[in-house]
Amino acid sequence: QVQLVESGGGLVQAGDSLRLSCAASGRTFSNYAMGWFRQAPGKEREFVGANSWNGGNTYYADSMRGRFTISRDNAKMTVYLQMNSLKPEDTAVYYCAAVRTYYFDSYYRTAVKYDYWGQGTQVTVSS
Repeated sequence: QVQLVESGGGLVQAGDSLRLSCAASGRTFSNYAMGWFRQAPGKEREFVGANSWNGGNTYYADSMRGRFTISRDNAKMTVYLQMNSLKPEDTAVYYCAAVRTYYFDSYYRTAVKYDYWGQGTQVTVSS
């Protein structure tokens, strides 16, 4: 079992930056691929980005590539989502997710691949 807790959300203005953190506990973090997803009101959960167990491979959604960066510190059991140049359409609840796997490909852009989820952190971007 893995427990995930997101933090770092808040209210910012368009063009600002935020860094979200996802702290894991319970199991060996380095065995897990990590994903970030978001869900805006009235919309389906959307893929943001995902990172392989060792951080060596990362996927991003097209709309976030170049603005968002995922990194991880396995010693601290934490994964980060650095978000720059935020837009009002980035407003959503952001979730981190984990799955135990050493294999990592583009299918890990889908939510069903993940076994563990955090409670989410709200990001609101005002125009």
